[in-house]
Amino acid sequence: MSDPAADRKQVDLAERAPERERLRLAALHEYRLLDSPAGDELEAVVRVAATVAGVPHASLNLIDENRQCQLTTVGFEGADSARSDSMCAVRFETGRFTYLPDASLDPVYRNNPWVTGVHSDVRFYASFPLVTPEGHALGSLCVFDREPGELSGDQIARLQDLAQIILALFERRRQARINAELAELAEARQRWTDTLLETIDVAVVAAGQDGRLTLFNRAAREWHGMDAEQDLDPAEFSGRYRLFETDGRTPLAPHRIPLLRALHDGDVRDAEMIIKRPDREPLHVSVSGRALIGPDGEPQGAVVAMNDVTSARAQQRAIEDARRELAAANADLRRSNADLSNFAGAVSHDLVAPLTAVNAYLEMIGDEVEGRPRQWAESACRAVIRMRDLIRSLLGYAQAGSAPVRRDAADLADIFEHVRVDLRPAAEAAGAEVAASGTLPSVAGDPVLIRQLLQNLVGNSIKYRDPERPCRVTVTAERVGEAWTIAVADNGLGIPPEQRRRVFEMFTRLDNATAGGHGIGLSTCWRIVERHGGDIRVDETPGGGTTVLFTLPDVSEQG
Repeated sequence: MSDPAADRKQVDLAERAPERERLRLAALHEYRLLDSPAGDELEAVVRVAATVAGVPHASLNLIDENRQCQLTTVGFEGADSARSDSMCAVRFETGRFTYLPDASLDPVYRNNPWVTGVHSDVRFYASFPLVTPEGHALGSLCVFDREPGELSGDQIARLQDLAQIILALFERRRQARINAELAELAEARQRWTDTLLETIDVAVVAAGQDGRLTLFNRAAREWHGMDAEQDLDPAEFSGRYRLFETDGRTPLAPHRIPLLRALHDGDVRDAEMIIKRPDREPLHVSVSGRALIGPDGEPQGAVVAMNDVTSARAQQRAIEDARRELAAANADLRRSNADLSNFAGAVSHDLVAPLTAVNAYLEMIGDEVEGRPRQWAESACRAVIRMRDLIRSLLGYAQAGSAPVRRDAADLADIFEHVRVDLRPAAEAAGAEVAASGTLPSVAGDPVLIRQLLQNLVGNSIKYRDPERPCRVTVTAERVGEAWTIAVADNGLGIPPEQRRRVFEMFTRLDNATAGGHGIGLSTCWRIVERHGGDIRVDETPGGGTTVLFTLPDVSEQG
């Protein structure tokens, strides 16, 4: 009878096997050893392994998804072979070494191509798995001979030592690569920071813990007409750099200087001051910054950024003056409207009421006369009625409001055809199929912007296609409530769930993006949809890929 506990364990191991293999391959590729030169140290270790085993052949084997890669060999010309042919791949994942005095006698190995003569005629064989501290088997250190042989316990121990040395060399190489990459990244970041500080039109000023200046960027030097004087006492900042309150007359006291406020208070936001530059117009600046805190929690200094708001404040003053003038004009207008309302009431009463009386008298006269005088009276009544209706119509027109602005009707089917024509060269070059599924409706919106929206999304689908399968892009539409949900679905590389919200932000580029790019297209789509009062999001296409869904109002709802 079978053991239920053993059966469950076997099933559990089978279910976890794909995940274990995924993690193992990730660890292998992290070392970046495949198809790379082994190097002098690894070659020397493999030579020593052959000597310790007393055999003419040794190999350092790495095993990936489909193959055995012989990184370096002793006694024969190494080459890649199928993983299914590899002797080392049979048991290397167990983490235990394999030792066969004569492989031709072992039922598991005797039909292997390396034993039968297809690749070689191995007899003595020993394999020592290369297992990382996390338990991931990368491959093996293998020694073998075409003659049967044996290993002593001491030889086995030394070969296991050599396998550990190989792992240590792997790790050292990986750490050296990581350190080099980090150093290069740090250098690149410093170059980027220096370039940014010298390029931007925002003045950046920094001070040390004692408040003395340590940095002026280009804009700060230009605004102050000089560089940072590192020996200058902070109490002298206002006089030296001509810092004033926003009235332009009162020198800025030390406790009011934004840089020193950030140093002492922790941060400063939107503080304003005037910089009076020699022989130039004063600058009105807005300053924000914060203290720089060290690992021990103690302040190390402070940095502030100054933005030139001279024009903005001038515009603000002009707007305030205009608002005052507008308020006075509105008051006059309200008085005029009141006068107009009173006049309209007077017109309604003083003109319509007398006309009613005139009409009544004319009707009475018409009842008293005959012939042509009666016709004259009836004609006069009709004229009075026309005048009364005209006065009422004029009053109604004066009280009428303006009609709301309406969006245009945009035919999505027609727009999509234009997009297909525009993108046809790119689609043909990529072998991409771009099509609409079902009927595309008319929506309320700006046809030019909607065309730009569709072109961006379809273009992205073509650009970020999966190179392992033919590119297919499908556009569909579904009525949801009072709006249409339009979907642009592809079978491309896809967007990881944790990145689907931030792709609508700016210079983002996905970590898995292989196409060049500057990272701007989806934020433009978001702005277009937002202007139309809709929303946009990213989902996964069934079977793999990206589906972008956005909403637009139905043409029947425009108003």
